[in-house]
Amino acid sequence: GNPWGVFEGASCAVGRSLVKMSTRNALRRATAAAPWTTATPRSWKPVELCRTVWSSGSPVRGFAPVTPKASPWKGGRSFAAAAEYPPHQTITMPALSPTMTQGAIAEWKVAPGAQVKAGDVIADIETDKATMALESMEDGWMAKILVEAGAQDVQVGEIICVMVEEQGDCEKFADFAPTAAAPAAPAAPAAPVSPVAPAAPAPAAAASPPRPTSGDRVFASPKARVMAKAAGIDIALVNGTGPNGRVVMSDVQNAIETGVVAIETGGGSVTGASGTGVTGDQNGFARFFPAFEDVNLTNIKKITAARLTESKQTVPHFYLSVDVRMDALSALRAQLNEGLQKAGGKISVNDFVVSASAKALLAVPEVNASWMGDKIRRYKKADVAVAVQTPQGLMVPVVRGACGLGLSGISGEVKALAGKAKEGKLAPADMIGGTFTISNLGMFGVKNFAAIVNPPQAAILAVGAARVEVVKKEDGTGYEEASVMNVTLSCDHRVIDGADGATWLGAFKGFMEDPVTMLL
Repeated sequence: GNPWGVFEGASCAVGRSLVKMSTRNALRRATAAAPWTTATPRSWKPVELCRTVWSSGSPVRGFAPVTPKASPWKGGRSFAAAAEYPPHQTITMPALSPTMTQGAIAEWKVAPGAQVKAGDVIADIETDKATMALESMEDGWMAKILVEAGAQDVQVGEIICVMVEEQGDCEKFADFAPTAAAPAAPAAPAAPVSPVAPAAPAPAAAASPPRPTSGDRVFASPKARVMAKAAGIDIALVNGTGPNGRVVMSDVQNAIETGVVAIETGGGSVTGASGTGVTGDQNGFARFFPAFEDVNLTNIKKITAARLTESKQTVPHFYLSVDVRMDALSALRAQLNEGLQKAGGKISVNDFVVSASAKALLAVPEVNASWMGDKIRRYKKADVAVAVQTPQGLMVPVVRGACGLGLSGISGEVKALAGKAKEGKLAPADMIGGTFTISNLGMFGVKNFAAIVNPPQAAILAVGAARVEVVKKEDGTGYEEASVMNVTLSCDHRVIDGADGATWLGAFKGFMEDPVTMLL
C-alpha cells in the first residue's frame, strides 16, 4: 500500500504521521515536528523524502530535491541549530496516541554520554492513556537531555534530547539550548501593569534571598510570564515546580489563588502568606506535621478528570438500579472452579458480570450505542470495557468481542489486561473502541453507587457487593435468606430511554439469576 500518510497540499499538524519507513529493526513512522504544509511527497531515497512549506496554498510543482552534502549522520536527518554545534539530531516529544497533545517523561533509560543503538528504548513516555516506550530510530550517542525525568505537560513536538553520531561531540552540547529549534511565536501585547508593584517593593520580598536562577535569567514559560505580569507578581519570587525549577502557569495560578509565594532558601523552602508571614507555630510542630501536601497529577489523572467533568456537565444522566439474586450463580461458579482447579484457572463474579452484560447488549441493542451528534450509532458486537484502578490512575481496558467469548476466555482476557494496566504496559489500542463499561467496587464492600458515563459510550454499569438478605420465596409460601447484589445502570438520556434501560437491566438480571443460559 501507499506508505505516505499525507497528500500534496495537506496540512501537517505537529505529531501527524507523514510516512512509514522501514528500518533494519522495525517499521517506523516519521511525524511532523512543526505545523507545515507538504509540497511534494516523494518515493524513498537516502536524501530528501518530502518538502514542507509554512503557508498553505497550491502544491509546489516541478520541485526536485538537491542532493545534500555527505553527512556523518545516517539518513541525512541531522541539522545544526547553530554554527558552533556539530551535526546532531534533536528528538521531540512524539504523538504516541491519536488524542495525545502533551506527555510526561516518566523515566530516562539512558544517560548523557551513553551509546544508543537503533531500536533501544531511550525513555518511558507517559501519555494520556498509558506509559509507553520511546525507541531510538538511529545509532548514536546521547549528547544532552533537555527535559528531565518527571517533567509534566511536555507538548508534542517539543525537543526533549539531542543525539550525535560521534562520542567526542557529546561534550560540545553542554550549553545547548533549543532556542532556535522552532520559530518564535509573535510576542503577545504586554498587559497593563499596576503602578503599585514597581513603586514600593514589599520589604519581605526585598529581604528574602532570590530563587536560584541561571545567571540573571528566571526560567519560566511564556504563558507563566504573561500571567504573572498581568497579576502584578514578580515571577522571580515564584517557586517553580517544572523541570529544573522552571516556573509554569500552575505555579503562578497557585500564587494568585492562595496568596502564597514560596521562596527557596539554602536550607529548603519557606512559605509565607501575604500579610501574615511565617508565624503561629510556637511549638515547632510544623516541621513534623505540615499543614498539607500537594501531589502532582499524572497525565492519566489529568485526562480522566477532564473527561469525567465534561461527561457530567454535558451528558444528561439518569440511573436505574436493581437487585440480583446470586445463589444460583455462586453455586455454578463453585462447580466450574472446582473443575478448573487442576489447570490453575478461576472464574470470578466479575467474569460472569462481563458475560451477562455482553449478552444483554446483544439482546437490547438500544443500549449498545453511542451519541454521534447528529445520529445514534448502534454496534453489532459488544466490546466491554472494565475499569481498573492502578497507581497511575483509572484505566479502562477493553475486552473485545466479549459477546463471543466463553467464561474462561473472558477470565483470561480480563486478567491479562488488568496485569498490563497495573504494570503500566497497556497500549492505546487496548483502551480504544469500547461500547459499554463496567465498574465493580464490590470487592471493597461497597453496597451500591452510581458511575459516570464514559463518552462516547451511552451507559456504564456500577456493581456493588453481594450481601445476605431475607427475601420472599418465589412461590410466596414464606421467606428465606438469599445472596443479593445491587447494580446501577447510568445512562445517557440522549441515546437511551428509560424503558430501554429497564429492559436491558431485566435481560442482565435474567442472565445472572439463571447463569446456565449464558452458556447456551
